Amino acid sequence: MIDPPDAPAQAEPPGRVEPPGRVEPPGRVRAPAPAAPPDADARFDAFVETNPRATYLQLAAWARVKAPNGWTSTLVDTTVGDGGRIGARILLRRPGPAPWSFAYAPRGPIAEPWDAAALGAFGEAVRRSLRGGGTRAALLRIDPEVEAGGELDPGGATTAALRSLGWLPALEIQPSVTRVVDLRADEGALWSDLRGKWRQYVNRARDRGVNVADEGETGLPAFVEIMAETQRRTGTTMRAASAYRVRLLVARGPAGDAQAALLLVRCGARVVEPYGGMTAAGADSRANYLVKWEAIRSSRETGAVSYDMWGLVHPGIRQFKEGFGGREVRLVGAWELVLDRLGAAVYHLGERRRRHGPALTARTGTGERHEAAGDDR
Repeated sequence: MIDPPDAPAQAEPPGRVEPPGRVEPPGRVRAPAPAAPPDADARFDAFVETNPRATYLQLAAWARVKAPNGWTSTLVDTTVGDGGRIGARILLRRPGPAPWSFAYAPRGPIAEPWDAAALGAFGEAVRRSLRGGGTRAALLRIDPEVEAGGELDPGGATTAALRSLGWLPALEIQPSVTRVVDLRADEGALWSDLRGKWRQYVNRARDRGVNVADEGETGLPAFVEIMAETQRRTGTTMRAASAYRVRLLVARGPAGDAQAALLLVRCGARVVEPYGGMTAAGADSRANYLVKWEAIRSSRETGAVSYDMWGLVHPGIRQFKEGFGGREVRLVGAWELVLDRLGAAVYHLGERRRRHGPALTARTGTGERHEAAGDDR
């Protein structure tokens, strides 16, 4: 997410984690969805963490981060067949005076095994849980971490199953195209996977006295300053950071000045980099190359098996990330299940107006710009 100095000065937008919208006054938040009991939260978190597609966006901690912005959450978790399971932690909010909520399961659902039967059971459980009562969701949007045409979508099996079960393609919220590094390789193999020029830039930063350290909370002031400079340069914004298993890597020059930073979030054996930035001095010293390499290298050292660079939203960003190896992954994208036709029609009308209006927009993984419901991460 840190721009290469050779590319146009544009940082990757932070990981989109939910549909946008206005932050509603407290008086507008009515009839919150029933929260899951603590033991259910803990059990589902454990299920997420042990899944190959573990994502911090499905942890209870993320729902707590969203609460100050008017989001409530509910847990839909059901069994399938003989020992199967599928579920999602769903965020809900009413974007206006209408009586319907917008429901969103970021990077959900999570299932084991992942198949048409599980998706069918999930749809039935969603209809039971989100229709009527205090929830009254107009629709549920999902964007599962399933690679299009991959192991869980052979020949388009997942998308075909979703369509047959009544799900419809939707505007994406999380990026659908990313780059993932397999950390099961040894460090030498990971290093050789970098482009030759990228290895030179990493070494140049070291030769110029740039050092990278995991500074934790003590690095937050430097991180905020770097992000502020990045935002002034690129026009992108950082919304919020959660506090799960977070690492904050800061690259400092020989005088101790912070030149680049990456925020890493781990869930299970997977690491994601939702935020990053650099200063002008960092572009000159190539600190952004060094901090990215150290993020990959040290994530492997901590036992992670996968490093997700989180979105390829701009040609310069794509080129920068390609230089660090890994492979490009295209997911099946966003889908939605209509639960109330009138409510969904009203929501989509507002979504189209926001998409074409002058408000803040979110950049999708394919480079399109749209606003799904406002952005208040």
